[in-house]
Amino acid sequence: MPEQHGFIFPRTATGASSILPPPPWHYSGDLLTIEYRTDPDRVVELLPDPMEPADDPGAVAIVWADWQSCGDDFAELDDPVRAQYREVFFVIRGRYEGEHRSRCAYIWVDKDFAMVRGHFQGYPKKLGSIWMTRPVAYGRAGPRLEVGGRFGATLAANDRRLAEATFTITGTSDTGGFVNSHAMVHTRFMPSIEADGTAALHELVTMKSTDVDAGPIFTGDADLALFDVPGEEFGLLEPREMIGGFYQQLGVTFPGGETLARMT
Repeated sequence: MPEQHGFIFPRTATGASSILPPPPWHYSGDLLTIEYRTDPDRVVELLPDPMEPADDPGAVAIVWADWQSCGDDFAELDDPVRAQYREVFFVIRGRYEGEHRSRCAYIWVDKDFAMVRGHFQGYPKKLGSIWMTRPVAYGRAGPRLEVGGRFGATLAANDRRLAEATFTITGTSDTGGFVNSHAMVHTRFMPSIEADGTAALHELVTMKSTDVDAGPIFTGDADLALFDVPGEEFGLLEPREMIGGFYQQLGVTFPGGETLARMT
């Protein structure tokens, strides 16, 4: 029988059908981040063992991201339907081995390849419909990246609106937000095929990044609304106090990751 190839499924004799190329993966995109505080108990219950609560444990970030990504041969850029996608994710914080770490609690994405890549990395991705106002450099059909620029962002899934936000630039920031500023801890989990309560895969992992290339950070006033819908629990992270909003254009490369702990 011929050997099968491909970084991930479907694996074939040539490997050309794999939904993902092998790392490194290159990303360029626009990120709108809104930080706020919620009930700390709702954050702590989302931290896996052996993570512990962070300082300011109720701090949360919700991030809208409009990405273009590709593998190391840049083939997707000639076929942009395989490169472009949007996502929305909630970030919380905890401590791992005494150091603050960020963690993605919930995330939605609008392309299958990005969802599979997220599952490989340990992101709990679901499919959703995501929209963001795009900045423009010419004309009147969009905001400028300058004071007064106003942006909107929405998230929907399964025919229901989940979240909506607005952001207005008031200035620039040297540091940006603090919730999504740490190395991230993800969980890779797959139940065993026997469905007997055991896990075939249960790991804590982190991704490594290189070639970070970032533009100026714009800060401003933000409004956020979350909506309760069946089959979702992100509404437990409801805003109690707004911290602020940030907008940044950036690029980064992920060559792979590191296993922090194997739980099985």
